[in-house]
Amino acid sequence: MRTSYDIIIRPIVTENSMLQTSDRKYTFEVLKEANKTQIKKAVEEVFGVKVENVNTLNVKGKLKRQGRTQGYTRSWKKAIVKLTADSKTIEFFEGM
Repeated sequence: MRTSYDIIIRPIVTENSMLQTSDRKYTFEVLKEANKTQIKKAVEEVFGVKVENVNTLNVKGKLKRQGRTQGYTRSWKKAIVKLTADSKTIEFFEGM
């Protein structure tokens, strides 16, 4: 069985994701096999917040070349989590 810490791999800290924090949306890289319900429970348990909804995207690996050899970077899953209006914010993103 997967724990909440196994489902959430890392937060995504980019310029676009930091602009979304004002709308109470936070972006995470999550386990590829996790569904929206599991992601919602994991974020609520780890950060102690209330989640309104979860949007997920499957990010396809990009083609990379080095000399004559080529291959793909790994594919991964992105989750954009929106918090409820009465929930507290996630403190990890506050200092960014």
